Amino acid sequence: MPLNIPKIRAKFPALARPAIFFDGPGGTQICQQSLDRMTTYLVDCNANHEGAFATSAASDAVLDEAHQAMADFYNAASPEEIVFGNNMTTLTLHLSRSISKMWDAGDEIVVTRLDHDANVTPWVLAAEDRGANVNWVGFDVEDGTLNLDELEDALARKPKFLAVGYASNSLGTINPIKKIIKMAHKVGTMVYVDAVQYAPHGMIDVQDLDADFLVSSPYKYFGPHAGVLYGKKQLLEELKAYKVRPASNHLPSKFETGTQNHEGIAGVLGAIEYFEWIGNEFGDEYDFPEKDYSGRTLTLKKAMKAIGIYEQELNQALLATLSTVPGLVLYGPNDSQKTEERVATFSFRLGDLHPRKVAEAFGERGIYVWDGNYYALNITERLGLEDSGGMVRVGATHYNTLEEIKKLGEALNEIAKMS
Repeated sequence: MPLNIPKIRAKFPALARPAIFFDGPGGTQICQQSLDRMTTYLVDCNANHEGAFATSAASDAVLDEAHQAMADFYNAASPEEIVFGNNMTTLTLHLSRSISKMWDAGDEIVVTRLDHDANVTPWVLAAEDRGANVNWVGFDVEDGTLNLDELEDALARKPKFLAVGYASNSLGTINPIKKIIKMAHKVGTMVYVDAVQYAPHGMIDVQDLDADFLVSSPYKYFGPHAGVLYGKKQLLEELKAYKVRPASNHLPSKFETGTQNHEGIAGVLGAIEYFEWIGNEFGDEYDFPEKDYSGRTLTLKKAMKAIGIYEQELNQALLATLSTVPGLVLYGPNDSQKTEERVATFSFRLGDLHPRKVAEAFGERGIYVWDGNYYALNITERLGLEDSGGMVRVGATHYNTLEEIKKLGEALNEIAKMS
């Protein structure tokens, strides 16, 4: 069954506001299920971990359920492979210290210029600390795709580690991540995947990918500000955790240092329950006979399939709309026949207008978009746009509509006349 967009939008209180939210790549609006979970947690079971009383036991039960829910979302083998944290950046900085302890002076690691800086600088800093060398993989400035030939050359040197993104938060490019992981593992290279931009739009299966580590941020998929890391159990057990002495050495709490944001974790559970609702409401016709999905995992995969099909409509409509605006230069993938190779995140410049001025003009019209580099600093530097304000970014998710894209196009044509 196709998505019922009015029914879906009713699950998002913020969408009652007279505004058009195309700011999703920086953070989506929160669903009602997530809000309800946080409120219920704070009212009914707000307590610290492992206490000998009712609210603490209830709190631990919620946290355990959230770990299992995220294991189902990622299709991880166990909730022990799920680590919660403040956000992707904080988790990555934390893990970089543990992972880099496996590196020796003179070892090599690989990062890419297509990545968000949170999957670049933590590893560059760790390499400096350990005396390791950093190899960079570039991207094609014409179509925004990762240079796989450069990656192959870098992997030929048998580096210890590769950091790579599932999808670009700037250009929308979806990397062939399963192929990349296979290439890396063939030479014994560990892989850390930033799935922040991909998670709201497509199915994630860490077992099928054979990912060593994968991380995302639920505030990009309708939950609260938080980060969730997947790591292979064996690797998480082997890594040294930098934590205080009384803290547990058992997974997953081994890497969840200090008192966590319990209400935020409850909110993540609510976001997964929202996806479950989508799968149950709109995913009946989808099946995955080649997979052994069952239970909540199957329901979540059906949800993401339904979302992905609808978002292809938005993807194509956005590309068509942006392609007709005079003076607009679009960066990244722009082939209307290959929109399945990108998420609905588009960055552009409009004539000689500063991106901030364009974003402000949109804001005055009740359309929310981003401008700047969105922490994908290497992209704007490579495109020669960093010193002139970066780009304007428009991103759609499944609560957006074709009518909103039409209004975006009308506004763009008005703003273009300012150039």
